[in-house]
Parts: sequence; C-alpha cells; structure tokens
Amino acid sequence: MKYLAAYLLLQKSGKEAPSAEEITSVLESVGSEVDEKRIALLLSSLEGKSIADLIAQGSSKLAAVPTGGAAPAAGAVAGGDEEGKEEEEEEKEEEESDDDMGMGLFD
Repeated sequence: MKYLAAYLLLQKSGKEAPSAEEITSVLESVGSEVDEKRIALLLSSLEGKSIADLIAQGSSKLAAVPTGGAAPAAGAVAGGDEEGKEEEEEEKEEEESDDDMGMGLFD
C-alpha cells in the first residue's frame, strides 16, 4: 500500500510515470523500508494503465460490496439483553485493570 501511495503522491506532484528511484526516494525520506521487488511489481502492473480508470473500476467494485447494515440488528435479536452487555464490560474492565500490575501511570 505504501508503494502505491508513494506512486500516487509522485503522480499528483506532476510526474507522469514515477520511476522506481523516485518511489524509493519518497519512501526513504519518511524512514520506511523499501522492497525493490514490490516496486517493480507495482510498476509492471500499472504500466500502460490510467490511474483514473483503475480508480473508477475499483470504485464500481466497492459499490457492489454489501455494507453490513443487518449485523447490528441480528446481534440485538440474538441476545441483546442489557445485563449481558454490562457483565461483559465489567469483565473487560477487570482484565484491563490487571494489565498495569499494580502500578499507575503517575505512581
């Protein structure tokens, strides 16, 4: 993802087709490790393609993905009583309080 982000950043800055060296330079400037094989794979897969077209294709695919609006309703029907939620929250609080091993932040 970082390689694509660097590519898009360079392209937005005016580079028609950013090179591997330019992508490497951007990533190294922020202290990121660089894998030359991944850059080569990215550049070969984007060769001859329009970024605008690829984004449009990706957006249409995302529009077909269900957004999961039914999941909260199913959880409420399956066993959404308040006592169960309160017990779970109390258990989480107890577990979290054990994480500090008796030491507070400002002790």
